[in-house]
Amino acid sequence: MATRKNTTATTKSKKIFVLDTSVILYNHNAINTFEDNDVAIPITVLEELDNFKKGNSIKNFEAREFIRFLDSISGKSSMKNWRQLNGPEKGKFKVVMNEKSKTDARTVFGDSKADHRILNAALKLKEDHPNKKVILVSKDINLRLKAKALSLTAEDYQTGKIQDIDALYTGKSYIEDINPDVIDQLYATGFCSVEDLKLEEPFPNHYYILKSERASALGYMNPITNRIERVEKHAVSRIMPRNAEQVFALHAILNPEVKLVTLQGVAGTGKTLLALAGAWEQRRSFKQIYLARPIVPLSNKDIGYLPGDIHEKINPYMEPLWDNLKFIQNQFGEQDKEYKRITDAIDNEKLMITPLAYIRGRSISNVCFIVDEAQNLTPHEVKTIITRAGENTKIIFTGDIYQIDTPYLDSQSNGLSVLIDKIKHHEIYAHIRLEKGERSELANLANELL
Repeated sequence: MATRKNTTATTKSKKIFVLDTSVILYNHNAINTFEDNDVAIPITVLEELDNFKKGNSIKNFEAREFIRFLDSISGKSSMKNWRQLNGPEKGKFKVVMNEKSKTDARTVFGDSKADHRILNAALKLKEDHPNKKVILVSKDINLRLKAKALSLTAEDYQTGKIQDIDALYTGKSYIEDINPDVIDQLYATGFCSVEDLKLEEPFPNHYYILKSERASALGYMNPITNRIERVEKHAVSRIMPRNAEQVFALHAILNPEVKLVTLQGVAGTGKTLLALAGAWEQRRSFKQIYLARPIVPLSNKDIGYLPGDIHEKINPYMEPLWDNLKFIQNQFGEQDKEYKRITDAIDNEKLMITPLAYIRGRSISNVCFIVDEAQNLTPHEVKTIITRAGENTKIIFTGDIYQIDTPYLDSQSNGLSVLIDKIKHHEIYAHIRLEKGERSELANLANELL
């Protein structure tokens, strides 16, 4: 009898999750992530997905994959009735055709747009299933607010989302009151043991700022030698790091054993400049250097809406990258060989600055690949980029997780945050959060006070 009671209780506690289009475009497999609860897809969502199925962006891919998934599990039967999702612990799903609820969102908000029809579908389910909790799941904040205004429970899509973003891995630790003899040993031999610093299972390639009463040193956990080794400050492409974090960033970029680097920090901390300077320093180790960034057009419109040819369309988005390259080039005189080498590298496509969309789908071998503004990528986009890496490839992601321009992403769900959180314990990965702005005193003032 106890088992039956538990089963009944579980059945009564099941929920119905109604998925918005934004959730599908974020993760086409979202329908399978709600455990044994039921999932409903408003017919309006399928209509919207139909508009996204053509194209080469990640949204187009997600739309196509979801449409294929529905087709594969629906078979020859109608999706208007509840059908079992594949899997022993999955719930049921259906496509909601009836969007005529007693409370009409189109009348309340004075518009018959798709969002309001999706709201009506959720409201209709709530009327038809009074004993179940109906929850609208959307990555659109405004749609969630409208749902709550109609007394409809609404949530963000939580799967894969980092719950405590303030505890996100920083890649570095500050340790005071170190035994002075340990610091002396670091300078004398270049290393000390993990036990000397009383560390318990430090992450590979984790960085340390070490201070004793009379000296200080910088170090990192070398996973190959399993000891703390000293990190020295030096200029790269005539760019001198201005703080310990920048020293760490360049060390990670120049470390041939580290194949994946993430640099996270606010504007002015030097992320892109350091990545490009470090990549240029290693140019002889790679066939090409790619510096790419995702294009996030104004009002989320495709660049096809902009005037001019393709180069005129994308140049405004690539300009900050060219600025960093020019800054490095200007460290040398125009008659200097290094100045000319940079110009020749661009002309010969040894060094390429390009939109990320132009890279997608290509195999990336023997390349140093810098992805700027990575906070505007979804976790799936980040995964897609990394899985393209071939032999002798190094990938550097840079970005500010609090400065996101893409709809439906935030500091907890963007690809850069998820990457930092999930891969921090791997030996070929290093991460540094840059916190001190070095662009100018004025830029620092804006970051701190505005």
